Amino acid sequence: MNQNNKQTAILLVEDDAALGMGLEYALQSEGYIVRSAGNLTEARKEVFTRQFEPDLIILDVMLPDGTGYDFCREAANWRKNRSLHPWPVIFLSACDSEANIVMGLDGGGDDYITKPFRIRELISRVQAVLRRRENTITPANDTIISCGPVKVDLQDYRVWLQDEELTLTVMEFRLLSCLIRNRGRIVSRQLLLQTLWDDRGEYIDDNTLSVHISHLRDKLESGKDLPQLIQTVRGVGYRFCPEGE
Repeated sequence: MNQNNKQTAILLVEDDAALGMGLEYALQSEGYIVRSAGNLTEARKEVFTRQFEPDLIILDVMLPDGTGYDFCREAANWRKNRSLHPWPVIFLSACDSEANIVMGLDGGGDDYITKPFRIRELISRVQAVLRRRENTITPANDTIISCGPVKVDLQDYRVWLQDEELTLTVMEFRLLSCLIRNRGRIVSRQLLLQTLWDDRGEYIDDNTLSVHISHLRDKLESGKDLPQLIQTVRGVGYRFCPEGE
């Protein structure tokens, strides 16, 4: 048992009772506090009514009363309205198509695991997501970074473009945070993969990274008067704010 994980709380949303019991037991054996829900109604009660505060949500995609994507969006909006950063989410699904994986990641998921999977793989992914969240905690005197028309609050997970606040997915925010921290310098694709997946680049491929970059560009450079903020350095990676501040 990892003693450091004793106070870490997880909300597990899984409608397969047998699988849910197995996952709950495995997570508790690792020292995590686990609350379980078999559908979206129960999950909503846990976090919206009972005010359970998880450090991570493990969320099945297909549930009896809706989809995990629906709950992920609801939870993110609920947190945003309270000026809180979104809970990290790991999706579970029997569907392994690229479209579904991209939908989950673009919808705010931090990871996407296809069934069947090994318990140790899930534990490893949980630990990786929690480590990434810990690593995003930034000293108070360096929480806001500006570059060109973009301002990012790394502490509160907020982004402004020309003083208008933008809504980014978790993955888009993580990408932007890495790029703006290294503004003016080339950031390799490998570093971005490591930033997103905690040195576990096999969990995301170059094509999926390109999709996230494209979506981030659409939000930052869609106006005709806006400069190119994310420059592609062919064969290497990307440079943010190539013209400087």
